[in-house]
Amino acid sequence: MTNKYMYFIANWKMFGGIKSLNSLNKVIKFSISFKKKKFIKIVYCPPNTLINLLSEKVRNSKIFVGAQNCHEKEKFGPFTGSVNAKMLKSIGAKYVIIGHSEVRQIGESNKLINQKIQSAIKSGLKVIFCIGESLQEKKRKSTKKVLTKQIKLGLDKIRNKKSILIAYEPVWAIGSGLIPKPLELFKTINFIKKKLKNNKVLYGGSVNSKNIHQLNSINNIDGYLIGGASQNSKKFIDIIKKTYN
Repeated sequence: MTNKYMYFIANWKMFGGIKSLNSLNKVIKFSISFKKKKFIKIVYCPPNTLINLLSEKVRNSKIFVGAQNCHEKEKFGPFTGSVNAKMLKSIGAKYVIIGHSEVRQIGESNKLINQKIQSAIKSGLKVIFCIGESLQEKKRKSTKKVLTKQIKLGLDKIRNKKSILIAYEPVWAIGSGLIPKPLELFKTINFIKKKLKNNKVLYGGSVNSKNIHQLNSINNIDGYLIGGASQNSKKFIDIIKKTYN
C-alpha cells in the first residue's frame, strides 16, 4: 500500500490493432474516477501505428501517450523505415522508451542509446531510460558494474538528467515470471538513486497483479514499466488498485 506519486507505464510492444484501443475505455473511466487519481500517472506506449489514434482517444483523460523507441537523428533524413522523436511528438507522443533490453539485444549500443536520448530531449519528449543486467551478469555479481556503465554512457553529456525516468528492468526477469527478491531489489534501486539523486526509478520485468503486493513492499520504487499485463485492461487496473489498497 502506498500514497505516493507513482508511474504506471504500459509497454504494449508489438501488440495491438485499432480494435485494441477499445480496451482503454475501462482504463480511461478508471483513471477519472479512481479515488487516488492524484497519486498516479498512466502512460501508454503502443506501437507507432496506434500513437495518433490513441492520443486522440485519451485527449480529455488523465492518460498520456508514449512511443517504444525512436531514431537517433533529430532532423529528417534518408532512413527508410525509421521514425524520429520529432515525428513521434507531432502525432501526440509525450514520452519515449529508450534502451529497452529487447532493442539492446539486437545491437543498440550505449552510444546509440545516448544519441537517441539527446535527440528525444531536444524534440521535447520525456525519456523512459531502461537499464538492467542479464542473468549471466547477475550470476557473476556484476549488476552494479553493468548498471554503472549503462548510466554513465547512456546519459553522457546530458545536462538535464532530472526529467528522465529510469526503468530498472533486469533482463532475466522480462517475460520470465520471475522478479528479484525484495531486499535485493531495494538495494539495487537504492544504488541507482545514489547514482542519480534527482531521478524517479521505476521497476519493470514480469510485473503482474499477483506479485504487485510483494513489489509494493519495496518503498523506494517510484512506479512500474508493465509489459504483457498492460495489454489487458482488467489486469492493468488491478495492478494500480493493488498498489494503493
